[in-house]
Amino acid sequence: MFKVGDLAVYPAQGVGIIEAIEHKEYMGSKQKFYVMKIMSNGMKIMIPINSAQSIGLREVIAEKEIPKVYAILRNKDVTIDKQTWNKRYKEYLDKIKTGSVFEIARVLRDLIILKSDKNLSFGERKMMDTAKSLLVKEISVASNSEETKVEQDLRIILTVQ
Repeated sequence: MFKVGDLAVYPAQGVGIIEAIEHKEYMGSKQKFYVMKIMSNGMKIMIPINSAQSIGLREVIAEKEIPKVYAILRNKDVTIDKQTWNKRYKEYLDKIKTGSVFEIARVLRDLIILKSDKNLSFGERKMMDTAKSLLVKEISVASNSEETKVEQDLRIILTVQ
């Protein structure tokens, strides 16, 4: 259960702040909703409290989890499926939608590896940017660091050897 002022991660949107808890009538019954403002773009989302967990709303990762994210990004010894770009795109989109910072890191790493081998489709490039921005925001919040510092750390980690 989140309180007003808490930071949370909404799958595929990223880190936001719980601005309010409101009671609204929805489909004939009164429900409680979190009103969440996404930090990266200011978008407001209303999330039914009783389904927040199943939607994937979660706490920002603990700072001690960040090395696990970096380890995933450093592991270049992975096999990238040579399936068509649209199948790969759907698979990566599903991973991003889980909201798991570790799955998002895998998507970013795989797309960086793929990019070193071939040109990415427009959708894959956009997805790579999305995955990177989701990671940067969450890691900067978790580590209380500037986003530019996290971006610099990621650039160093992701430089293909």
